[in-house]
Amino acid sequence: MDFTPTPEQEAARDLAARIFGDLSTPERLAGLGGGTDGELWKELGAAGLAGAVEETGLLGLVLMLEEQGRTTAQVPFAASCVYGLLAVAAHGTDEQRERLLPGLRDGSAVAAGAFPARGGIVVDALRDGRARLSGAVPWVPWLRDATQVLVAVRGETGKDIHSLWMVWADDAVREPVELTAPWSAGRLVLDGVEAERIGGPEAYQDVLAAARTAFAGLQAGVGAGSLDRAVEYTNEREQFGRPLAAKQGVQLRAAEAYMDIEAIRVTAYEAAWRRDAGLDHESHALTAAWWASEAGKRVVHTGQHLHGGMGADLDHPVHRHFLWGRQLDGYLGCGAELLEELGEVIASGAGAADGGEAA
Repeated sequence: MDFTPTPEQEAARDLAARIFGDLSTPERLAGLGGGTDGELWKELGAAGLAGAVEETGLLGLVLMLEEQGRTTAQVPFAASCVYGLLAVAAHGTDEQRERLLPGLRDGSAVAAGAFPARGGIVVDALRDGRARLSGAVPWVPWLRDATQVLVAVRGETGKDIHSLWMVWADDAVREPVELTAPWSAGRLVLDGVEAERIGGPEAYQDVLAAARTAFAGLQAGVGAGSLDRAVEYTNEREQFGRPLAAKQGVQLRAAEAYMDIEAIRVTAYEAAWRRDAGLDHESHALTAAWWASEAGKRVVHTGQHLHGGMGADLDHPVHRHFLWGRQLDGYLGCGAELLEELGEVIASGAGAADGGEAA
């Protein structure tokens, strides 16, 4: 395996870093409240970064999401790319790709994902790949910005028959919900809403694995941004005439956080690389999600602790990383549940395909 970015991936990552760094400043973020940064979203669309994911692959998206995480930029970049662009590109019909992808590429359309599959959504099948959905999903990140929602519907007898359905957000009821992080979330209520099928029985697991990998990459960036702030603060803040960073205890906490971030990063890179290469990646995505959940929350707690009393200030920029880290921990899933699922995948032999092993 080779995680060295291609020239296209490097260019996309560097452009994303510049745009996020220029526009997603602490001052601008403070003025946004819980809403999305519309100006930043338009800039990303004009730069073609969402559309670039089709060329740079999931690994390219992970690299760009790291840069978003460093600044905690309030845009639905991960959700729209994973639940919209990549899902339709990989599993949509020719007609669906021709109709849906242009808006997702330029940012005029935004996709959200009602994931993972839950009970309570009833499918009343029609014909020609269409159905009517009824039920509710308690919270969907970025639902308030979405033009369309990819709804994962739980099958009756096992994961292999989970299905994916695309609904238009304006046809559903969207009730605002506030999450730990400002993700413009909402409760999705469907009452006989017409939906179109995306992909076959294999689509759900592929999109779920891609989403876990992408959000793990986002968590790597969130943790790196938190640690960067902690390093800067402890080098400037002095105690008894010496910088806090000179204390061995501070150095050890920072070093442990750095190793956690690298573990999140490398497992996300591996899962993304394997998907792009057409190899089995389900167990690798679960491994990345586990590291992002378990290690991610350790990192953002460390970032806040190393700020001392300033870390308790809800208006301090490092607190945003704390909120995002805890939100991503919850969204990716409980570490014990992820390990249980990973064990089931390995026991079934799915994780050993192509000679791969979970990291």
